[in-house]
Amino acid sequence: MPRKKRKIERRIPPPDPIYNDPYVSKFINIMMRDGKKTKAAKIFYEALKLIEKKTGQNGYEVWKKAVENVKPILEVRPRRIGGATYQVPYEVPPHRQISLSMRWIVQAARQRRGKSMIEKLAHELIDAARNQGGAIKTKENIHRMAEGNRAFAHLRF
Repeated sequence: MPRKKRKIERRIPPPDPIYNDPYVSKFINIMMRDGKKTKAAKIFYEALKLIEKKTGQNGYEVWKKAVENVKPILEVRPRRIGGATYQVPYEVPPHRQISLSMRWIVQAARQRRGKSMIEKLAHELIDAARNQGGAIKTKENIHRMAEGNRAFAHLRF
């Protein structure tokens, strides 16, 4: 086995054709089910149009603000020390912050009650941009756990 850890290059998907943003592509990939990327993209873009209709704001800007608001700063990871497992709080690296926030937004949208995924996603993005909704609750729960286990912060290395 190699002694040194090789640095893994992170693969960023090519930017989407409308907003020319690789994170939009990443969000669409997270939304995608069973390889149906075209359907996921249609849902995403229609949700942004619905946001513009409902709020009067640019849908893309609302999406960016929602992703920014849901980003976690701390998370807990289990660490086994001397037969006991402790939940040790760690700072979340920037690339993981974005991935987690996107994943949580999609999960919260799927769990919502509503007519279509377009409406559910639009409402979840609007709520997340206003610091409300299921994704923000998930972030707050993670932060609360990290805060509660602050006593074990000295166990990280």
